[in-house]
Amino acid sequence: MSVVVIGLNHRSASLDLLERMAIDDASLPKALHHLVGRHDVSEAVVLSTCNRTEVYVIAEKFHGAFSDVRNSLGELAFLPPEDFADHLYVYYDNDAARHLFRVAAGLDSDVVGEVEILGQVRTAWQQSQREATVGPQLNMLFRHALEVGKRVRTETGISQHVASVSSAAVAMAGARLGRVEGARILVLGAGEMGEGMVRSLVAAGASEVGVANRTYAKAQALAEDVGGRALRLEEVGAALETVDLLMTSTGASSMMIEHGDIEGLMDARGGRPLVIVDVALPRDVDPSTRFIEGVELLDMDDLRAFAEAGLEERRRELDSAGLVVSEELDRYLAVAQAREVAPLIAALRGAAEDVRRTELDRFSGRFVGLDEDQRQSVEALTKAIVAKLLHAPTVGVKDAAGSSKGERLADALRTLFDL
Repeated sequence: MSVVVIGLNHRSASLDLLERMAIDDASLPKALHHLVGRHDVSEAVVLSTCNRTEVYVIAEKFHGAFSDVRNSLGELAFLPPEDFADHLYVYYDNDAARHLFRVAAGLDSDVVGEVEILGQVRTAWQQSQREATVGPQLNMLFRHALEVGKRVRTETGISQHVASVSSAAVAMAGARLGRVEGARILVLGAGEMGEGMVRSLVAAGASEVGVANRTYAKAQALAEDVGGRALRLEEVGAALETVDLLMTSTGASSMMIEHGDIEGLMDARGGRPLVIVDVALPRDVDPSTRFIEGVELLDMDDLRAFAEAGLEERRRELDSAGLVVSEELDRYLAVAQAREVAPLIAALRGAAEDVRRTELDRFSGRFVGLDEDQRQSVEALTKAIVAKLLHAPTVGVKDAAGSSKGERLADALRTLFDL
């Protein structure tokens, strides 16, 4: 069985397609059970964030698992596979582990070194654990990925400066406004990303921050914690008549703010411009809002360009972070390979020892005249013969563990020795 990751991200697909392929929290349990219910998938984790949707599986058969995952993604997104198949990337075995480690380290993000992705990886794994769609292989892989992410951020400077989507969004908004100090700001969404934006705004000097959320109690708790003001969703329309900046990141599956909502309030604003930063996926604000006079709408595509411009500050840390990933990949593969073949090797050695003992017992009558030293010599000789015979197959299956060749060798040993 192989670890396989199949997905699409900000480099392989447009924002429109990523939006359609996103899997929200409400749909996640169905998606996970749909995957493990397929013929060639035995474990599954789904990682769906603002710039990626990836499915990690343990595949019984590679091609069968790829078809299973592709078809499941199409059914969840209500899209035929031909509409997105060319945008999918696929990694398996060692490359799948390396990819996840890079993701957890923030090396595969819009904002290189971002810290939020590590929590998203942890959440995706925990959700799969709750749904009982992971087993020993993906548990070990994701546990190690979290260790990689922590080590990269501890031992390198990759997360210095702007190192999260939320802080980058605030920095971009500040660049457009000139400054956030003194600006009237509304944040729509009080989840992890929304909270990150609120705290980044306050840290940047914003003093008038409103927080709105579908669950009012959550907005209230966050607003009270930072000295802001909580709003109910029905109050958002009136608030938009006065704010300078709207930042959104909800987990809603449909748009929260339509074109007409913004168009209708611009007259009430008396010609004052409105900056909107929408980092939700699916998007919270109708993309056509950007064509309304006086409105500047920025989304994840704009954030990528902004983050790329600031990458030079952290580029020198990329080599250090990549070295950590390589070291941890070697460590993971060594543990995984040993763990994978250990039961088989133990069974092989146990079967050989049973044969050795049985044969010694069968010929025990011929050893009556041997003294203790001679008996120990016979014991040592037979053990040495068995060890030498098993050495080559043991080393061969250990070295090939985790690959298709390893699976073939393991299957051959099981068949030949009836293990």
